[in-house]
Amino acid sequence: MSDGLTIRREEITMQKDVSVVIGMGGMGRAIARRVGSGGELVIADYQKTALEDMAEQMRADGYSVHAVEVDVRSAASVAAVAATASALGKLTRLVCTAGVAPVHASIEDILSVNLLGAAHVIEAFGEIIALRGAGVIISSNAGYFLPGNLNAEEMLALATTPAAALGDLPAVQASRFSDRPSAYGFAKHICQRRAQAGASGQWGARGARLNSISPGCIATPMGRAELVGENKLLVQGLIETSPTGRSGTADEIANVVDFLLSPAASFVTGADILADGGAIAAINCGRFLPGGA
Repeated sequence: MSDGLTIRREEITMQKDVSVVIGMGGMGRAIARRVGSGGELVIADYQKTALEDMAEQMRADGYSVHAVEVDVRSAASVAAVAATASALGKLTRLVCTAGVAPVHASIEDILSVNLLGAAHVIEAFGEIIALRGAGVIISSNAGYFLPGNLNAEEMLALATTPAAALGDLPAVQASRFSDRPSAYGFAKHICQRRAQAGASGQWGARGARLNSISPGCIATPMGRAELVGENKLLVQGLIETSPTGRSGTADEIANVVDFLLSPAASFVTGADILADGGAIAAINCGRFLPGGA
């Protein structure tokens, strides 16, 4: 009798839905708490101590949390997170918030974390995402600033080249960029394109959806650092001229993630949701000119 119950419990565990959140910054923490209830939750981050602290806090609050250290620059490291998730049950939800900001990182790190890292995540989890599963890649409204100096053939290659060869493309070389903000905007724009390619390719073939979100300035440690960094005039101008006139909160981005992962968004895939308080709208309507910042 007890053996039968044990087997049944193991079967139920294997059938559990699994959610994965990669990147435990301000947005990642808010998103993990939003999507982690009722199933198994895998959280992953580069900073092991902060990751373990987050896992302990969430376990104390009743979440079933599994913490995995990850370096998204490494395909093998990302694959290990995917393997952990797959062993726990059925992967139904993935969110990748991993990224570095221009104020903190070199051009090389911006490209390898923000672009190659996202490409690794999209590919690895596209191999195990469940039917009717969904994923979200966090991009940035900086991706809307991409200069128009790449032709259609180059853009297609950036969107579809396998992650293992993506870093070898001429457009991804650090020497191409004059400063860190331009590298950041490029990386985030290509993240949007990679999400579209995944949605129409690997993820779509498995009956799953994949979208991206492009936040503006969000009141997280990374967002606050941008407000005092070398790019502060641009960031402050984007906030002040936006219709909302303020920074967003991590919970507001979690709201958008919640929608995109839910059945309510069943016809939404390959899309980028611009969640920036109207900052890009202000630029497009002439209320703010970034070049004058």
